[in-house]
Amino acid sequence: MGRGRAKAKQTKVARQLKYTNHNIDYDRLRKELGADDDRDDMRPATASEQESERAQ
Repeated sequence: MGRGRAKAKQTKVARQLKYTNHNIDYDRLRKELGADDDRDDMRPATASEQESERAQ
């Protein structure tokens, strides 16, 4: 019993997340997080790089 209020709150939050326009400034977020402009970190490691990491 008593779940009605909690469920209504969850439904309200879910609707807000679903229908709210989320304008995200990715450049500003990248600067805040201190991410480099270098995109090498985002590429997958090659097989030889993975082997050298395992060896260490």
